[in-house]
Amino acid sequence: MKAWTAGLCLASATATAFVGCRSAAPGPYATPSEVSRSTVEAETLSRKGADLVEEDPAKAETILCEALSKDLYFGPAHNNLGVLYLKQQKLYEAANEFEWARKLMPGHPDPRVNLALTLEMAGKVEEALASYGAALEVYPEYLPAVEGIARLTVRAGKEDGRLAGWLETIAMRATEPRWRD
Repeated sequence: MKAWTAGLCLASATATAFVGCRSAAPGPYATPSEVSRSTVEAETLSRKGADLVEEDPAKAETILCEALSKDLYFGPAHNNLGVLYLKQQKLYEAANEFEWARKLMPGHPDPRVNLALTLEMAGKVEEALASYGAALEVYPEYLPAVEGIARLTVRAGKEDGRLAGWLETIAMRATEPRWRD
C-alpha cells in the first residue's frame, strides 16, 4: 500500500512539473467547463504579465500562471509564458508553452516563430527550419518568419531556392537597418 501511495505522489508531482503552472481544475486530465473559464480575465492577466517579462520575470510568471488558471485554453498566455521561459533559457519549458500556443492559435504565426527560435537555440536546425516554414504557411511573407528562416538557412549553410526571395523580402520590408544591410 505504501508503494502505491508513493507512486501516486510521484505521478502527481510529475504531472504538476509538466504543466508548469498549477491550474484550478480538479485534476490534470479534467477539462474545465465553459462556466469555470474566464477568457476575459485570462486576457487581462496575460497582457499584464507580458508587460512585466523584462522588468520582473518572477512576477510575470506568477501572473501568467494565474491567467492560465482562469482559462487554460487561452493561447496568448501560453505564448507569453513561453517567451518568458525562452528569455530565461528554459528551452524545454518554452517549447512546451509554444506547442500549447501553436495548437490553440492555429492561424497565428507567432507561436511557430517562437518555437523555431527555441529549437534554434537548442541546436535543432532542421526542426527550427520546419517551424519557420510552418509560420510561413500560416502567414505567407510574415517578416519575423522570413528573417528567421533566411538567417538560419545561411548560418546552417543550407541550399534553398527560396533564399533569394526571402532576402529580397527582407531588403524591401525590414525596418531595422541590420536586416536591410
